[in-house]
Amino acid sequence: MATPTPMPGSEGTLVAVMPRSPSPTPAEAGTSATETPVLIFLYFHKAIRAELEALHGAAVLLATERTGDVAALAERCRFFFSIYKHHCDAEDAVIFPALDIRVKNVAGTYSLEHKGESDLFSQLFDLLELDIQNDDALRRELASCTGAIQTCLSQHMSKEEEQVFPLLTKKFSCEEQADLVWQFLCNIPVNMVAEFLPWLSTSVTSDEHQDIRDCLCKVVPDEKLLQQVVFTWMEGKAAREVAESFATESNGSQADRHPIDDILYWHNAIRMELHDIKKETRRVQQSGNFSDISAFNERLQFIADVCIYHSIAEDQVVFPAVDSELSFVQEHAEEEHRFNNFRCLIQQFQIAGAKSTALDFYSKLCSHADKILETIEKHFSNEETKVLPQARMFFSPEKQRELSYKSLCVMPLKLLERVLPWLVSKLSDEQATSFLQNIRLAASPSETALVTLISGWACKGRDKSKSGEYLCLTSGTARCLSDDVDDQGKCRSFCPCASHNSSDLSLQLQTENGSRPGKRGKDAVSFPGTNGSYCSQTADIDASPCSKKPCCIPGLRVKSSNLGIGSLASVKSFRSLPYNSTAPSIYSSLFSWETDASLSCSDGISRPIDTIFKFHKAIRKDLEYLDVESGRLIDGDESCLRQFIGRFRLLWGLYRAHSNAEDEIVFPALESRETLHNVSHSYTLDHKQEEQLFEDISDVLFQLSQLHDSQGHAQTKVNEVKQSCFHSSNDVDFTRKYNELATKLQAMCKSIRVALTNHVHREELELWPLFDKHFSVEEQDKLVGRIIGSTGAEVLQSMVPWVTSALTQEEQNKMLDTWKQATKNTMFGEWLNEWWKGAGTSDSSAEAPSAPEDSHLQDKLEQNDQMFKPGWKDIFRMNQSELEAEVRKVSRDPTLDPRRKAYLIQNLMTSRWIAAQQKLPEPNSEECSDDASIPGCAPSYRDQEKEIYGCEHYKRNCKLVAACCNKLFTCRFCHDKVSDHTMERKATQEMMCMVCLKIQPVGPFCQTPSCNRLSMAKYYCNICKFFDDERTVYHCPFCNLCRLGKGLGVDFFHCMKCNCCLGMKLTEHKCREKGLETNCPICCDFLFTSSAAVRALPCGHFMHSACFQAYTCSHYTCPICCKSLGDMAVYFGMLDALLAAEELPEEYRDRCQDILCNDCERKGRCRFHWLYHKCGSCGSYNTRVIKTDTADCSTPN
Repeated sequence: MATPTPMPGSEGTLVAVMPRSPSPTPAEAGTSATETPVLIFLYFHKAIRAELEALHGAAVLLATERTGDVAALAERCRFFFSIYKHHCDAEDAVIFPALDIRVKNVAGTYSLEHKGESDLFSQLFDLLELDIQNDDALRRELASCTGAIQTCLSQHMSKEEEQVFPLLTKKFSCEEQADLVWQFLCNIPVNMVAEFLPWLSTSVTSDEHQDIRDCLCKVVPDEKLLQQVVFTWMEGKAAREVAESFATESNGSQADRHPIDDILYWHNAIRMELHDIKKETRRVQQSGNFSDISAFNERLQFIADVCIYHSIAEDQVVFPAVDSELSFVQEHAEEEHRFNNFRCLIQQFQIAGAKSTALDFYSKLCSHADKILETIEKHFSNEETKVLPQARMFFSPEKQRELSYKSLCVMPLKLLERVLPWLVSKLSDEQATSFLQNIRLAASPSETALVTLISGWACKGRDKSKSGEYLCLTSGTARCLSDDVDDQGKCRSFCPCASHNSSDLSLQLQTENGSRPGKRGKDAVSFPGTNGSYCSQTADIDASPCSKKPCCIPGLRVKSSNLGIGSLASVKSFRSLPYNSTAPSIYSSLFSWETDASLSCSDGISRPIDTIFKFHKAIRKDLEYLDVESGRLIDGDESCLRQFIGRFRLLWGLYRAHSNAEDEIVFPALESRETLHNVSHSYTLDHKQEEQLFEDISDVLFQLSQLHDSQGHAQTKVNEVKQSCFHSSNDVDFTRKYNELATKLQAMCKSIRVALTNHVHREELELWPLFDKHFSVEEQDKLVGRIIGSTGAEVLQSMVPWVTSALTQEEQNKMLDTWKQATKNTMFGEWLNEWWKGAGTSDSSAEAPSAPEDSHLQDKLEQNDQMFKPGWKDIFRMNQSELEAEVRKVSRDPTLDPRRKAYLIQNLMTSRWIAAQQKLPEPNSEECSDDASIPGCAPSYRDQEKEIYGCEHYKRNCKLVAACCNKLFTCRFCHDKVSDHTMERKATQEMMCMVCLKIQPVGPFCQTPSCNRLSMAKYYCNICKFFDDERTVYHCPFCNLCRLGKGLGVDFFHCMKCNCCLGMKLTEHKCREKGLETNCPICCDFLFTSSAAVRALPCGHFMHSACFQAYTCSHYTCPICCKSLGDMAVYFGMLDALLAAEELPEEYRDRCQDILCNDCERKGRCRFHWLYHKCGSCGSYNTRVIKTDTADCSTPN
């Protein structure tokens, strides 16, 4: 088997395997994110790549030089994971659902990749919990893990840049792209956006930073308040000031009510909503009317999002501050699970429709509602008795407000816009005022715009006045206009109800803290104005009362109506359940791929395509070997390295064959289904990236091998000159280089294991079920046959034992049964049994018949004395050529009955021994004395002048001992030419080297020491015992013969139905079962074993190409079925013109003839003609007359 060869390369630095060069940022490419807003994601990717490189570099330094702080690295990893995970969640919630509306079958794969990436980080965090600082193996494992994360995330981003971003640019207008980017930002939690945007700014150049700002000016709605919020985050002021806001603890009097009790507002509001849902399920059960199921589903989704984000806030903010050991993770997970089951129940009812049992559904609906309420009641009760009392006791009011405010900022803007009015609507005016006051006091000075926005949204939870205004929650008399004010230019200040004036706020803080806060006037915020210019506006808000100066609090405008997707709640989710306490996407927090999988179940029936995916089990096994053994190479010797390289080369070659089969056969078959367009493109990109991973590992292995070789030479030199000091320095240098390369190799092997494992897992999850849904068993059989029919014998000989070693006995039997079913018309079973002991025995009915060595007939037919019989005199003077000519003459005689013709041919063929008597070789006086008992023990030449060994048929350096007659012949054709029987080539056991003239076991090399392993030929087949020193030959395991060509999957493939090797251009052809296992209709040679080129006819029959050329000089129909041999349109057009110009005698003009068309096989009538008769159905002249009618005929000619 041809395996990939190593390529030399330099050592380089210890970095992870990168799949390809990243796409240039818009500024680098000379474009602008302002013109194409989705290109802002390229800046996000650049920042992510830079952070990944820094993390992996720090881990490598820790592993190789033992320098670095593990705790700092762990903290940085957690921060990066939080950033990246929310980035992915926002993509899953916004970008991918929008793309899926316009381009099907693209987004799902990338969301599956996000799930796999979360699992990688989980492994990393588990590793960071161990004693890494004092364990060399753990430090190397950490470097490998960070390298794997870098590789997988880089591959993922590269694929997005190659497939997703161009589609977004093509399918969405500039305005729609801006809407998507804005929605993306609004779906990231507030606290993460405040950290993400400054982090992004530090990873780009000044020009790129300006391009990002210009893009955000276009993306963020043209509202001063919204732009001030975003650009405050961009400057990073909120993050810098959050620690300064409450630098001193309170030593003043405590308020009567504890700010941490704001959590009770959330608990009570959630309880009320769940009680309402419970009442609604009871009403549905009693009335039997569930017409508003969509609205109910959306309501359930909303409260699920609220509960989950509330739980995340508790896990991330409240519980760690109160008690690091306190955890309600199990309770939170149970709530998610119950909400998920509730939603699945509703989805099942919607899918089942009229087929479902309504009474049973309504009963389950009430049961699920009861369980959710019960679970949350119990959870809230525990928190209120175990957590809140501790927070009240140990935390000052300032700290309590900080925890409450941080908990609120865990939610994204998009959810806050919906949830704050909902929450406030369930509070009294006093409670709502207290809630908003705590928010204002907790926020840093630069967050005034954000607090203004939050407070304005909260005001919308109150009833409107008669004038359509919202009642201000702070003064009770001031009014805030709704956000649909036409004249936005009149709003020169932000909502006073969202912020007191400076003096009021300072006074309140002074009362609680005993100190005055810093002046806010110094915190000027620069943000873009409506004309794109930047203006300066202080964070102070006009102190005039609301009743005198109305305000307008803008909405986010993220309804997506202009994208054609309405509400994202109705869009199919592409997101998996959140990892630990990570925030989910807004409208897909619970409804995941796992949900879809739970709605359908497998019937457990084995199907043909399953065997292809069984390869994944063997791939995983070898990937695990590479991952584990690469970590041991640092302490291993050269033999371990050689064994590792061999195993790696085997996996590389077989995985390449597997990937090529998918790219060339499996994926095109999927894409051929109209509903599956684009479903495989991402996996094709994976294959390209994975090939690069293999090549990079091959480079490192090559360097390790060279290092071992150089060390061996250096050691030899040291032993010769006995210089111990040289040995010491050389050994140290070798150890250092070897450790660096071994650490690099371990990271690469970890990376390729993770990348390939995730790849095959996604194939099984996404692609495998599609075959069962869109392909019949027969079509799957054909695909399996097409795949293995494009796989060469050498690859199969490595692949079959490799795959079966990873399978159970039952899985092995199923796989082989499937293969034998797909190859039932071929000699595959015979080939398999000839070399593999694990093939076992099969039923005789399933075995294909062996290919006959000769093309003679077995039937004995009745003789007819009137038929031609050659006399003995004629037979004795016939030589081989004359005999073949007579056979052709009899075969072409049209006067002979077919049965008689076959009988004569058989008699002629059995007379070959007579002709052979004239061709027996004379004894050669130069035969070697050692083997005088074997005739022919002398060299033969293909070109005697140039002393090139061989014969007229082949160039080779050996002769074969025919097992049938124990004579030496250069090839089987030489044997058959002078013998009365054919040579069974596969029975050959011995050969003679034509250099040393020694008889020895057949093999590719001469075993005589004097010949120094002389090659008998460039190509040798151990099954056919075939040698060829000048042509390109391959062994087809399905023909079980050697054939001319580069190989299966290269320039030929084997059609399992026709049982023949066909050129790659004939992938689409008309199959005829075992069509090649017959004689050429022209020369009568057996086509299956013929060495001459064979041509496939349009009708499905075959003949030699040379015979076709000669035959078509005078015929245009198949000699077997009489169908036309090609496109006859031009020829038939000429006949039309000829007949139009021809005028029949008057006595024939009205006569008709009944005809049968050989092309369309239909009967018809046409006017009389002596020669040409046109079919009225297909227009073909390939017809025959079946009846002539003398009556008048009105049928037009």
